[in-house]
Amino acid sequence: MAWYVIDGMDGCGKNTVADALADELAKKGRVTFVQTHPSDRIAGKMSRRLLVKDGKSYQAFATLFFIIDVLGSLVRMRFWKGYDDIIFVRYIMAAAYLPDRLVERGYNLIARVLPMPEHLILVDTPPEKAMCRIIERGHELEMFETVEKLVRIRNRMLGQSHKGWTIIDNSNSRESIRHQLEDYLG
Repeated sequence: MAWYVIDGMDGCGKNTVADALADELAKKGRVTFVQTHPSDRIAGKMSRRLLVKDGKSYQAFATLFFIIDVLGSLVRMRFWKGYDDIIFVRYIMAAAYLPDRLVERGYNLIARVLPMPEHLILVDTPPEKAMCRIIERGHELEMFETVEKLVRIRNRMLGQSHKGWTIIDNSNSRESIRHQLEDYLG
């Protein structure tokens, strides 16, 4: 089984890229399971609810529930039989949402403690474009969903991307994403 992680800031198009990757893998005859975080399990729902609040304590609890949600997926992954590939949408780059002084240490700690997938894909797009996508969804904005915060988070993620990440540019068309994934998959 191959394990892929699709990560990136809010509004960058992680789910779009995950769906495109699943389609590309299906063309190769592979059966793929996509797990998005936060998920629809209890911890994921709690994390999402807290993300629309404002304040450090809400951020801390949203992070805690996100971690519990991801750990739940890691445990469940052993039981997902019949799949050739697993795609996690959001995983280790969640460290970029920590305060500046903790991003590097958080990323490195997660990479040492949790299993790391063989395929790391970072979806990148300009923060202004990501913010437009977020607004188009029509959902209540989360605590990190302002252009200024997206700029900081994007920079933090790009700062960690030298650690084995393939960057997919999602500022153009879906066709462009497909070509980038075809090149990545070989």
